[in-house]
Amino acid sequence: MLIQKLRLQRGWSQQQLADMSGLSVRTIQRLEQGQSASTESLKSIASVFEIDFSTLNPESDMNPNLYQGVSLEEASALMYVYKLKRFYLHLIQYVIVISLLTVLNLIQIYVLQHPKVWVQWVALGWGIGLLFHAVSVFKIIPLFGAEWEKRQVEKRLGRSL
Repeated sequence: MLIQKLRLQRGWSQQQLADMSGLSVRTIQRLEQGQSASTESLKSIASVFEIDFSTLNPESDMNPNLYQGVSLEEASALMYVYKLKRFYLHLIQYVIVISLLTVLNLIQIYVLQHPKVWVQWVALGWGIGLLFHAVSVFKIIPLFGAEWEKRQVEKRLGRSL
């Protein structure tokens, strides 16, 4: 998450960081999600940010922090923004694909004289998935939120936390 924080502080996109470091965008995405990285990848990114390699190296004894230089509050905010970005990309994909399928269905009906309307079923099915995605990102219905978790832990322990 430190990589994401440093990238955002400089106002760079993942593509810009990938170009400057010589890594792929997918590698940058993996690293920002906290997955392991090779020493070479971390050295490339460290040189782009002009910081010491040990700052990015999670196995370094000099950096035992779980969040690698990112506070818990920052990590939570970065994770929320990541989830929000994924939701908006999902929404954009939905609008584009359903629009194209609607045009295709209309061509099928009016040009090919095949009067079956099917696009609404695709829109409905995918729309339900999109709705669940929105509920999870925006916490519209806190079914299994922090309060629920706390109650369950206290119930299991038989005492309050």
